[in-house]
Amino acid sequence: MFHSLQPKNKTNVLGRETKSVSQNSMKTSLFRKELKIMAPILLNVANESTDCLEHGLVHVKNPHLDFMEEDILYHFNLGTKTHNLPAMFGDIKFVCVGGSANRMKAFAQFIFKELELKGDCNDIDDICAGTDRYSMYKAGPVLSISHGMGVPSISIMMHELIKLLHHARCRDVTLIRIGTSGGVGLEPGTVVITDTAVDSFFQPQFEQVVLGKVIVRSTQLDENLAQELLQCGKEIPNLPTVLGNTMCTHDFYEGQGRLDGALCSFSTEDKLEYLRKAHEAGVRNIEMESTVFAAMCRVCGLKAAVICVTLLDRFKGDQISTPHELLLEYQQRPQYLVSHFIKKHLGLHN
Repeated sequence: MFHSLQPKNKTNVLGRETKSVSQNSMKTSLFRKELKIMAPILLNVANESTDCLEHGLVHVKNPHLDFMEEDILYHFNLGTKTHNLPAMFGDIKFVCVGGSANRMKAFAQFIFKELELKGDCNDIDDICAGTDRYSMYKAGPVLSISHGMGVPSISIMMHELIKLLHHARCRDVTLIRIGTSGGVGLEPGTVVITDTAVDSFFQPQFEQVVLGKVIVRSTQLDENLAQELLQCGKEIPNLPTVLGNTMCTHDFYEGQGRLDGALCSFSTEDKLEYLRKAHEAGVRNIEMESTVFAAMCRVCGLKAAVICVTLLDRFKGDQISTPHELLLEYQQRPQYLVSHFIKKHLGLHN
């Protein structure tokens, strides 16, 4: 049977009632005092705003960074003392992120040629070569970074990316996630520009557990940017482009209702009913990174978008059977769209 899609109520740590048992009263009192110390930072997160940022600079939402002599971006193999971040990245205007390291290298080489930059695109170096976590490539004002698979992996990357843009004093930066996804009622090869990133309950939110407290952040993306990208898609021949909600899950198999994993706790009918409800809620594709990407960009006031191509229609199956050559062509479609968008902004179109 199909179960309710409404999330369970979360318990606020700060509001829990504790039994007045004498032997635990002292520990409880100390615990509450500790929570009161933490509360100002925690509670402010729930009311995070996206006020206009001064002069378009990238800002972080962490007061502790102001007291650090050095900020080591460990997973990038970069740091504020070891590298001149403003000189290296200060001219960045567009950041494109995607799961695959090879795909983001290919995108960097592609955009290098599209922008007609001087030199050989094959000479672009991996800025994060000192670590095997992520790969980063710079092509003029465009930064191309891999983020791996899933919310935890992209979350780590996003923390360090936003700090990098902040330390480099970048201005008016646009972030775009480009990737692949499973379609919901769409033909393979359709490019979906995310209207709203939603969770597995179809809610426009991202939940993060912080010190035992559930913080809920909005996943609203920039509406004007999405519409601009949609228009760009219409200007490119043979590039089917739609606007729709993107569902972000924490798993590729059971979490997305697949029947072909090592574990499966539901029937074919359960799966199809869930997908039908998702489609009714406006969901047009499913992936595993959009909610945290959208939430973090929103909190830090960054203009952001998500563009994913569908590799299959989940109503028709769970496994990707499209020929490899066609899959490669599909994966390039978000890159074509982003390139068209960047060139328009840089005034490079004829």
